[in-house]
Amino acid sequence: MSSKQQRYEALVQAFHKDIYRYAYWLCHDSSISQDLVQETFLRAWKSLDSLKDVNAAKSWLITILRRENARRFERKQFDLVDMDDVPLADDTSMDAEAAMEQQLIRRQIQMLAPEYREPLLMQVIGGYSGDEIAAALGLNKNTVMTRLFRARNQLKEALENSSELRRQGNG
Repeated sequence: MSSKQQRYEALVQAFHKDIYRYAYWLCHDSSISQDLVQETFLRAWKSLDSLKDVNAAKSWLITILRRENARRFERKQFDLVDMDDVPLADDTSMDAEAAMEQQLIRRQIQMLAPEYREPLLMQVIGGYSGDEIAAALGLNKNTVMTRLFRARNQLKEALENSSELRRQGNG
């Protein structure tokens, strides 16, 4: 038996259970886990000469496993649907008052200065965090948080004022 084969068998013997456990944790499927482990050890065999430090073998194998798992998704072809061809039903149709209120909110948001409107829309509609908004806009996170605070306050004041004006007009 060659030296390489002995090293490989020792590697499989020592880490097979750990690698399988990690594979199962990644995909939650026994047969996929077995395939991932088999692919991992096949790649390990092909690259065994690149493993210089035996103490790093487990992390080396886990890295190979993670990459094999990622390749599984690269190969997967998802069925795509052209959204322009799909009619969307309005399941949340609202009464006239709610529609007017929504239109008022949109108008008030559009009236905000761009430096306040943009981060607010990114957070509320896009779901971005303060850090993500800061990175996208090239700003400091504290600046973004201040702008979000001011945008909300300006929007609140504008909505309260328009609500007050409507009450006075009806009374």
